Amino acid sequence: MSITAAASEVQKNFGAFHDRALVEPVRVTRYGRETVFIVSAETYHAMKQAQRQAIASADLTDEEAALIEAAEIPEEHRYSIDE
Repeated sequence: MSITAAASEVQKNFGAFHDRALVEPVRVTRYGRETVFIVSAETYHAMKQAQRQAIASADLTDEEAALIEAAEIPEEHRYSIDE
């Protein structure tokens, strides 16, 4: 979950939003459009670590690709594009 704040509000009260970002991401908007998120250093480093651990589908073996293709999505985790 994240909170949303206008860039001008963040600029005026940066300390408060800094402290809030230690607990949850702060979504910053400008003219009503999302522009940036303020996140804690812990969250940032976790995201970078996850990015480093991700692999490209081209790096999968044929066996790994076949296992993924044959996998079934449990009913409770299915969603439609309309959601």
